[in-house]
Amino acid sequence: MRAFQRTLLATALCTAMAAAAPFAQAAEPITIMVGGINKIIYLPAKLTEALGYFKDEGLTVELQSQPAGVDAENQLIAGAVQGVVGFYDHTIDLQSKGKEIQAIAVFCKVPGEVELVSAKAAPGFKTMADAKGKTLGVTGLGSSTEFLTRYLADRQGIATKDYSLLPVGAGNTFIAAMKQDRIQAGMTTEPTVSEMLKTGDAKVLVDLRTEKDTAAALGGLYPAASFYVQNAWAESHKDQAAKLAHAFARTMEYIHTHSAEEIAEKMPRDYYGNDKALYVQALSASLPMFTADAKMPAGGPETVLKVLATYKPLIKSKNIDLAKTYTNAYLAASAK
Repeated sequence: MRAFQRTLLATALCTAMAAAAPFAQAAEPITIMVGGINKIIYLPAKLTEALGYFKDEGLTVELQSQPAGVDAENQLIAGAVQGVVGFYDHTIDLQSKGKEIQAIAVFCKVPGEVELVSAKAAPGFKTMADAKGKTLGVTGLGSSTEFLTRYLADRQGIATKDYSLLPVGAGNTFIAAMKQDRIQAGMTTEPTVSEMLKTGDAKVLVDLRTEKDTAAALGGLYPAASFYVQNAWAESHKDQAAKLAHAFARTMEYIHTHSAEEIAEKMPRDYYGNDKALYVQALSASLPMFTADAKMPAGGPETVLKVLATYKPLIKSKNIDLAKTYTNAYLAASAK
């Protein structure tokens, strides 16, 4: 009887160990929040997943989406997610508030944003100098679109008190706000830009999709879409950080060696709806803004710091250590 019981116990133990083995071997899951996953500026996040590069690195990654980058940032600070795909400028803004965040892969050399003016307001709204008394749309208060909007207005001599900002999100909510005249102008990205230009509901006021136009408006390259994490997390998860950096670097190489049509084929259908041709057109026009290797472009952090310091009292060169806001180290580590 005792022998029989021992056999049963051994069998049960082996079964339990076998069942637990897959879970013990599974990679620690990583949740990445994207500030609007279907925006073309953040395309590398979904494309990396679609190409299987996360899996190639042995990573288990879940992508989630928030309509505004500031919401994604809050999730990271709260520890609800391990990383964010959003604008690099948040790393500088957060350092001024005592939080250490760093970009470990950079997707875009320029914002990829466009300040659109509604067709109705366009006749009397030719430049940002005409923003006085107007309501301007941003994805969210505290977002990168707010940072850039305030800087563009300030550069034209328009004080913060002279206009209003309204958070309207992106995509359909942005389009509705402009059509309903709740905003006379607003900052958004592709494919929304191409959609509104095609329908004639808006015109371009300030274009930040090319290096030339961005340099003219902001004074230099403005690295924007990137993957950032808390510095402490990267330090304690160096292997995972390097694998994530490598996966994204492979994606940036893929973007520069494939056509817009080929890239669009990898995207979910709901990204382009019933007008795939328009999406491909918008994507094709956007390809030059992407980095080729996920590295921080030289001089970019300095431009971003200059823009933010213009109207944020806590952000001054003497108070910010740019070396802690980004690193190419994990890209170098992944190359080895």
